[in-house]
Amino acid sequence: MSARKAPSAAEVAEFTSPAVNESETDKLLRKSRDQPFVPLGILGTIGALAYGAYAYKNRGPMSTSRYLMRLRVIAQSMVVGAIMVGVGYTAIKEKQESKHN
Repeated sequence: MSARKAPSAAEVAEFTSPAVNESETDKLLRKSRDQPFVPLGILGTIGALAYGAYAYKNRGPMSTSRYLMRLRVIAQSMVVGAIMVGVGYTAIKEKQESKHN
C-alpha cells in the first residue's frame, strides 16, 4: 500500500483561504470561468426539467411508464454527451497550456 502524497501549500490555500474582497457574484463568475460546464449543466438540467414537465402534461395517449423510460434514455444520452464534451474540452485546454509553458 503506498502512502498518499500530502497536498502542497498552494493546493491547501486554494480551498481554505477565503477571498477577503470577493463578493458572492465575483466568486460565482470566477468559478464559472474556471469550470464553464458547471453553470451550463445547471441551466441544461433546469431546461430539461421544464421540458419534461411540459411534455409529460401534453404526452397524449402514451403510458406513463413508456414516457418515463423514454425520458430516462434521453437524459442518460445527454449525460454521456456532456461527459465526452467536457473530457475533450479539458484535453484541449491542457494541451494549449502545455504549449504555452
